[in-house]
Amino acid sequence: MWKDDSVRMHHMLDAAREAMSFAQNKSRKSLDTDRKLVLALIKSIEIIGEAAANVTKESQNKYSHIP
Repeated sequence: MWKDDSVRMHHMLDAAREAMSFAQNKSRKSLDTDRKLVLALIKSIEIIGEAAANVTKESQNKYSHIP
């Protein structure tokens, strides 16, 4: 695995953990009323998407079992 891919995967994992932390103990209604929560979750998802889009094909093939 390329070093950059390792860094990207760590960024994805960190952002996913952060999103889970933000959403912990929140209700669905919170998404309608808490703008900061929504923006924080969107930012975490953007980080995951940006990092995932730049993982090399080699690493994507190697770790194809990871959704």
